[in-house]
Amino acid sequence: METENIKILLVDDEPDILDFMGYNLRKENYIVFTSTNGKEGIEIAIKEKPHLIILDVMMPEMDGIETCYKLKEIPELSKTLIVFLTARNEDYSLIAGYDAGADDYISKPVKPKVLLSKIKAILKRYNFGDSEINKESVVNIADLIIDKEKYVVIKNGEEFTLSKKEFDLLVLLTSKPDKVFTRDEIYEKVWGNDVIVGERTIDVHIRRIREKLDISNISTVKGVGYKFEI
Repeated sequence: METENIKILLVDDEPDILDFMGYNLRKENYIVFTSTNGKEGIEIAIKEKPHLIILDVMMPEMDGIETCYKLKEIPELSKTLIVFLTARNEDYSLIAGYDAGADDYISKPVKPKVLLSKIKAILKRYNFGDSEINKESVVNIADLIIDKEKYVVIKNGEEFTLSKKEFDLLVLLTSKPDKVFTRDEIYEKVWGNDVIVGERTIDVHIRRIREKLDISNISTVKGVGYKFEI
């Protein structure tokens, strides 16, 4: 995917942040849209269907967490990656972000080279469905039907929409049933080995998959990783 075809939406109530990030992204030929609040950001997202939304956590009226929840309810944005921009590193903030469906975090203040490197690494994961383990577009396993083109999971006739990272993680685990995927393998294949994420990132995503799909097939192998049992 060439950068000139990639749409990025920036949502932050600080104009200086929007100017800084927008300038550096446009220099790399990204198509950039900006908004100073969550409500307007949602409207732009529906109209432009960006590949990536970078969303500030702390905003007045509608904060980033609430905005993320609303974005995740929009079917046509199911493949859009959502990344939070935040200066807050508390565990509860990270967990709240992942619970809302965020795919990653960028901590501020951030230098231009770090910003561009981080975004490039995140976007590498946008085409996760093209990897070798995803050659079949529809997979039937246990009680699940996983449609990789539509990014939906069907269980007992009911359709579920997972976040991008949740879906990628489920696809990885179901690609080799009963294989134990180590935490390092999961980080590398789902998040990319050049992306730094919190220690609890995988655990939060696994918990959300279990809760959303109401399944017990994903087992924890203590001290090692996870596997999908059938």
